[in-house]
Amino acid sequence: MHEKKEEDPQQILNKVSEVGIDEVGRGAVFGPVFSAVVVLTEKNKRTLKQFGVMDSKKLTPKKRKLLFPKILLLSSDYGIGQSSAKEIDKFGIRVATELSMIRALRKLKEEPSELIIDGPLLLRPWNGIQKNIVSGDSKFTAISAASIVAKVTRDNLMERLEKKYTGYLIFKNKGYGTKDHLAIIKKNGITNLHRKSFLKKSNLI
Repeated sequence: MHEKKEEDPQQILNKVSEVGIDEVGRGAVFGPVFSAVVVLTEKNKRTLKQFGVMDSKKLTPKKRKLLFPKILLLSSDYGIGQSSAKEIDKFGIRVATELSMIRALRKLKEEPSELIIDGPLLLRPWNGIQKNIVSGDSKFTAISAASIVAKVTRDNLMERLEKKYTGYLIFKNKGYGTKDHLAIIKKNGITNLHRKSFLKKSNLI
C-alpha cells in the first residue's frame, strides 16, 4: 500500500481561489457601465491586502492607479467587460450591468466554480454557483480587487473621452450627474454617450 502523500500547505495556498466580480458606473448619466472579475489565490489575497487593497471607494484615485498593475500581476486570471450607453437605454441598467459582467466572465480562461458578487442582485444569466454579498467590496479581497480594476479602467476611459467631449467636465465628474454636469447638459444638450433613459428621469430631455 502506498502512503498518502500530504499536500504542501504552500501548494494549497496557491490553489484555493476566490473569484470576485463588481461593477462601476451603474449610477452615471454618461458612458458605459464596467465590470471586472478577479481570481485570487489565498496567498495573493494576503499579499494584496498588505499592499492596501480595499473597497475602491475608500481609496484615492492615485492609490487605485498604483494598485491596478499589482492586482493584474497577482491575479490568477481576470476579465473586464462593459455595456454601452445605447444598451443601457435599450435594455435598462440591470440587464446592461449583467451584460457587462457576463462579458468580463467570458474573458476568463476557465469558468469559475463559484462566483462572489458585490451587492444583493443575482447575476441572472449566470448558471454557476453564485453568492451575493452586500458591501462585498469591503469584505472580500477578490471583490475589492475587481472594484479597483473596474474603476481604474472606466476612469481612464472617461479621461480619454474628455478630449472628444470637451466642455462636459468628464475628466472631473467621470460621467456622473453632478450639479455642474447637469447644468452643462441643460445648456449644451446631450451627446451620443449620454444615457437618455437616465436624463429623462431628471427631466433634462
